[in-house]
Amino acid sequence: MDPQVRTLIDITTSPQALAAQADMVLERAKWASEVFQRYDRSRTLAIAEAVANAAYAKAGAYAEWAVKETGFGVAAHKKIKNEMTSLPFLDFYREWDFVNPKVNAHRRIVEVPRPAGVVFALVPSTNPIATINFKCLCALMTRNAIVLSPHPAARECGVDAVRTLAAAAEAAGAPNGVIQVIERPNIPLIEEFMRSDKTDVILATGGTAMVRSAYSSSNPAIGVGPGNAPVLVDRSADIKAAAQFITDSKSFDNSVLCTSESVLITVTEAEKELTRELERAGCHICSEEETGLVRSYLFHERGFNVEALGRDAPWIADQAGFKVPPKTRVLVTPVTLIGVDEPLSREKLCPVLAMFTARGSAQALAMSRAVLRFSGAGHSAAIHSRDPQMVMDFSTAVEAYRVVVNAPCSTGAAGFETNLPPTFTIGTGYYGRSSIGDNIGPQHLVHWTQVAYHKDSAEAITRLETVEQRFAGPLPEAPSDGVPGKSYAALRAETAALAHSSGSDLSGHQLREEIRRIIAEELRQALKG
Repeated sequence: MDPQVRTLIDITTSPQALAAQADMVLERAKWASEVFQRYDRSRTLAIAEAVANAAYAKAGAYAEWAVKETGFGVAAHKKIKNEMTSLPFLDFYREWDFVNPKVNAHRRIVEVPRPAGVVFALVPSTNPIATINFKCLCALMTRNAIVLSPHPAARECGVDAVRTLAAAAEAAGAPNGVIQVIERPNIPLIEEFMRSDKTDVILATGGTAMVRSAYSSSNPAIGVGPGNAPVLVDRSADIKAAAQFITDSKSFDNSVLCTSESVLITVTEAEKELTRELERAGCHICSEEETGLVRSYLFHERGFNVEALGRDAPWIADQAGFKVPPKTRVLVTPVTLIGVDEPLSREKLCPVLAMFTARGSAQALAMSRAVLRFSGAGHSAAIHSRDPQMVMDFSTAVEAYRVVVNAPCSTGAAGFETNLPPTFTIGTGYYGRSSIGDNIGPQHLVHWTQVAYHKDSAEAITRLETVEQRFAGPLPEAPSDGVPGKSYAALRAETAALAHSSGSDLSGHQLREEIRRIIAEELRQALKG
């Protein structure tokens, strides 16, 4: 390598350079978030709507791009996920108000929304576009700025998707820099973003190591843990429907959703019929020898074989050393153990489903509980049963914060085929050593100042519903991005002249014009440099 090139690389990857890169992006995001917090609800929703429409329009194109770039998953299924995290996701939260103060006259409490500010978001390779859509809309609905770090394996499609959404947001009147992307992510740079005091909250979706790093960054973090969902089919279940749901769910996008079923548990009385229906639905029930081959291929001394991630069932069987029909959707591997001595009872982000047959209901419940205690604590579980008591017994036994009943677990736990809040970030709560056990949504990116009146006072507070939330001082000064020359003091004066003397919101037209003026001035400064 040329010594000059090596020196340049050393400089640009030095801790000081990485910190400067992070600081420049976060300073822009901080400014954007402070401006955005002056927007009213109608303008906020209009921006979110524009972004959701842009995401929906390109759902198919980005699905194909993601499969091509990463080499795994099913484009048709990714398109569905990309669509679900656009307009349908916005529609679910459309009536939620994250902008206006809330008055509870009975409790004599007024709640004032306080957006987080700057959100730093990690994006996994398994759901690269759906996660970007989801996290951007969560941030926009709550008037936060967001900086996204795509997974290196899905960098090109991820960067382009973020640019598309950022352009849509700004065209709709959002502050410049409200959505930004790390175009060439690497671990040292990501760590600079995570530990910066300009990052207000980290929204971490990805591998355990990265989520743990987010929690140890010293900044608030909303992280998740691995999935490993058990699915119980008892003798009261509609066996045919259960087999179809499980097969559809486990094969959806080749099982890269962490909410997918991982270990199927049934009882002796249902085993024969369930096995027959699974085969009819497109599963291949592996022999003992084939199960051994799959086990050896999927797991080695370093853990799960990532080459199998998101691959289809025939491909995995071929790599393991046997053949199955080309239309096989899921490989079912019968096992006799759950736990450390059976790797197949771990999470498998591919269409391989372990199957354990219990002697009765008590053992089935115990094994379901054991699956999550072994791996995936706090995440998700599913049951197919028409016995309400069995459903309650199962829900009490498993250490999971989502239990899906008579529905596909992959999209059910994620809230797209149940009435759970739709999400692409699953909180695993105390069981999974996570801060939140809910399905993560925009409600987790805004806190509320509670203004509490004396509970015995006769003073009426209902008139507070007409009081406007005011902001101190003029709009914040735009960052210079380190460009030498004229400071932005002059722009501060111009901005202050546009602000109401009361400090309340600018009109939509005034705000957009001011943002355009600031951007134009920055471009002029950059050209002078």
